[in-house]
Amino acid sequence: MCGIVAYVGPKEAYPIIIEGLKRLEYRGYDSAGVSIINGGMHTFKCKGKVLDLEKIIEQDKVHGTLGMGHTRWATHGAPNDINAHPHLSGDSNLAIIHNGIIENYSTLRTALEKLGHTFVSETDTEVLIHLIEEIRNTEDLPLEEATRRALTKVVGAYAIVVLDKNDPNKIVGAKNSSPLVFGLGEKEFFLASDASPIVKFTDKVIYLEDEEIITIHRDGDYEIRTIENEVADPEIKQIDLNIEELEKGGYEHFMLKEIYQQPLTIAESMRGRLSADEGWAKLGGMEQHLNRFKQAKRIVLTACGTSWHAAMIAEYLFEDLARIPTEVEYASEFRYRNPIISPDDVIIALSQSGETADTLAAINLAKSKGAFIYGIVNNVGSTIARTTDSGSYIHCGPEIGVASTKAFTSQLTVLTLMAIILGYEKGKISEGYYRQLLSELESVPSLVAKILTKADQIKYIASEIRNTSNALYLGRGYNFPVALEGALKLKEISYIHAEGYPAAEMKHGPIALIDMYMPVVVIATNKSAHEKIVSNIQEVKARKGIVVAVVTEGDHIIKGMADFTIEIPYIEEPLSPLLSVVPLQLLSYYIAVMRGCHVDQPRNLAKSVTVE
Repeated sequence: MCGIVAYVGPKEAYPIIIEGLKRLEYRGYDSAGVSIINGGMHTFKCKGKVLDLEKIIEQDKVHGTLGMGHTRWATHGAPNDINAHPHLSGDSNLAIIHNGIIENYSTLRTALEKLGHTFVSETDTEVLIHLIEEIRNTEDLPLEEATRRALTKVVGAYAIVVLDKNDPNKIVGAKNSSPLVFGLGEKEFFLASDASPIVKFTDKVIYLEDEEIITIHRDGDYEIRTIENEVADPEIKQIDLNIEELEKGGYEHFMLKEIYQQPLTIAESMRGRLSADEGWAKLGGMEQHLNRFKQAKRIVLTACGTSWHAAMIAEYLFEDLARIPTEVEYASEFRYRNPIISPDDVIIALSQSGETADTLAAINLAKSKGAFIYGIVNNVGSTIARTTDSGSYIHCGPEIGVASTKAFTSQLTVLTLMAIILGYEKGKISEGYYRQLLSELESVPSLVAKILTKADQIKYIASEIRNTSNALYLGRGYNFPVALEGALKLKEISYIHAEGYPAAEMKHGPIALIDMYMPVVVIATNKSAHEKIVSNIQEVKARKGIVVAVVTEGDHIIKGMADFTIEIPYIEEPLSPLLSVVPLQLLSYYIAVMRGCHVDQPRNLAKSVTVE
């Protein structure tokens, strides 16, 4: 969850590190800190965002060409100045930054305290740097060897960077279950949680594998060894990322930019993968294993958060179009409930970052049972992309806003393509319907662009309901998971309590909450259940609830009943979530802005959940 960046080279380290931390702040923003070596270890840290850190630092105090920085999402210990990273060893010679959780830190801490170590923070991270110090001093070892031996005693997840104030020419890093990227520039080197702080300086990176330790020397030498002390032979890869993609580009918030990018990002998710005119669709990672999909007795999708909602829509798609039994699992529950998995199962793992810890754990469990694992991720070179048997990238570019928008619709685009391909290949949908779905899927980017022209109307609706304390989202069929996603977006960024329900389930409890102060957002585009949805709206209106309805253009029946309506273009029902979710994204965005919430960095959240 936390963001890590480190630098060694000929330039001033502080400006590079601070800029890198700002790019990594989506990973955590409870506190921040830096350590720069220049005749000593100069460490500054504080509770709050990177901007708060900048305010307490006078730049003339932080000259030096080797250093590291950290932005935190709190796990062990409250977010405050003391628990902020970096953490120092007892003799103040060493400093560490850490992303992850050391599960056996309490046992290690007790043992170290018996040896005379004193701790000032509540963190597991401080325990680790004291352990490295103890081993180094006791056995008179180089920093990298002391770090390696310390990590053999550690249980848990980590991406770490360690510095020694007496050696301004060396950086040591290590990784296990949390991402760490090594950037190779022109006579300068970087370590970071992802490529965003690196791309401005180099496009050459090495993605460290689990239980690998890297030692970087200022003179250009570097060595990667495993925790068993074997030399690794890593592959240098080239990243394809433009610095402009990491900027707001004139928008007030990254989230708004990312909502408006969706006509482009949905098109990018399809580019080269279908042609309605020629009547074909293919996904490279799927095409190689098509028989495995066609012969699957069951598809299991596993994910967390917004990706879980995309997976739920995929359950409808795979069962409706391809007639394959499909289940959806929270990755965080999947590994702990002793699931029944067979070699005939196909497991599809969804993760925007490709680093979600719970999803990785679910993948590893399924692999151990012999299942075929297919990954759908955004970040090239991510751990999930490297762990799965095959997969597809969603190609939506960096998503900086913590509340996912464009990644959701891009995931859904790829899943829809998969279901259409499988349905056709298995003979479950006709040639005519296959071509119709491809044609309508190709039209989605232009239809989303049309919906975005209604932003002012949606903004007005937001102004009318922004002061509510609770909201209910209702949908049927394909649009029930859209209701869940709409409610999640409102919760995440506006801090309004919201719940999504199947519309028919409203009568089984939630209807008790409805009164004249309760907005009820109804996704009412389903042609197959239109009369049922009309009845649900009547039930809400009978309790004086405020109805905000997302309807198909020309639906005068619901328009005459609802307090507010948002019209979207008609599209075949399996594709409707790609359109119906967009006004819900804008609605939550405008409500959050009007309530004065921090849209891109909502409280207590982080973009990439790399700890369990």
